[in-house]
Amino acid sequence: MINGKPRDPARLIAYLGGMAAPSPNPRPLIGVLEGTGIGHEVIGSALQVLAAIGHVTGINFEVRRGSLIGEDALTHFGQWLPEEVVEFCSEVFRLGGAILSGPGGGRYVYDLRRRFDLFSKFVPIKPWPELAGAGRMVPQYLQEVDILLIRDNIGGVYQGEGNERITGRGKVAEHSFSYSEWEIQRIVEVAARASADRRGSLHVIIKDGGIPGMSALWREIGTAAARKHGVEAAFMNVDLVAYELIQNAARFDVIVAPNLFGDILADIAGVLVSSRGVTFSGNFNSEGHGVFQTNHGSAHDIAGTDAANPAGQILSLTMLLRESLGLHQAAEIIEASLAEVWRQGFRTADLAEPGCEILGTKAITERFVQQILRASEVKSSHETCAAAG
Repeated sequence: MINGKPRDPARLIAYLGGMAAPSPNPRPLIGVLEGTGIGHEVIGSALQVLAAIGHVTGINFEVRRGSLIGEDALTHFGQWLPEEVVEFCSEVFRLGGAILSGPGGGRYVYDLRRRFDLFSKFVPIKPWPELAGAGRMVPQYLQEVDILLIRDNIGGVYQGEGNERITGRGKVAEHSFSYSEWEIQRIVEVAARASADRRGSLHVIIKDGGIPGMSALWREIGTAAARKHGVEAAFMNVDLVAYELIQNAARFDVIVAPNLFGDILADIAGVLVSSRGVTFSGNFNSEGHGVFQTNHGSAHDIAGTDAANPAGQILSLTMLLRESLGLHQAAEIIEASLAEVWRQGFRTADLAEPGCEILGTKAITERFVQQILRASEVKSSHETCAAAG
């Protein structure tokens, strides 16, 4: 209950403004881009979980697989984002589906976001009680942490222009970037709506001394958006926010940031949820089309070793089910099953703590799948007993 009204904190897509809730489709469509490195493994885990939830709920998912992305695409096609992948995503969006993407590497995600104007990235940051002992933070300071980080994807450093030239002092790498009033306004509006629906606190991330002109523009637009939506806005330099996320994370509600700052803060927030392997996000355009991914990379160093934590990719799937397909119950079943497996003491290596059994990617995925199926059996048994009584 927030400000006297009920809130479903998972309905993030509504914050885009004017978005109708998605209606469940009898055959929901999910487009899959496998990615590179551990992408094959963690996407494989997510699809096993999807098959299990389809069995439990009776939902007949349609899964379509796209072509190579990222580093593999660059090797084969000379592009981080091949045109056939663009066409694949366009068709999935046209048919009312969403994209589940594995890590691709290189310019893939930035090019994809620019191509489809996926300007708004939502990063939920809420520690799992079941993993409280697995991280490096004192659990008592994480109990009240519930943050929504909203990051711009379209302006700023990552979407700038770079070149290299030779001078008398050798090579010079140059990079120019900008933020327009329109680009800032639309992302800050999303954040202000979210803040009004949550606890009414909005932190706008800037760097006054380093980029004074851009920071002033973010301040101006952030102040107006906060006033419009009746929320309290605070403007904080990114280096202080990085510190405060570790030292005093519970102070934050909604954070809105330029793309580079938001990227770094999202990675720092991985400490709050015990591992980057548990982090996930959704990227949206103004029409509500979404691409869902982890917040970690391809991890080539552990690819093929059965050591990857598939939880972040699975949780990106739950976000897809909830936000783009309107399948709340399916998402809740998956989340509850992950929590139960962790509670039972089964973990991947990145979530190790004394007394736990360490499993590889395949074995932990099987545990998740079996828990989903078991939870369904228990529910059916209870319903049968209630009917008989």
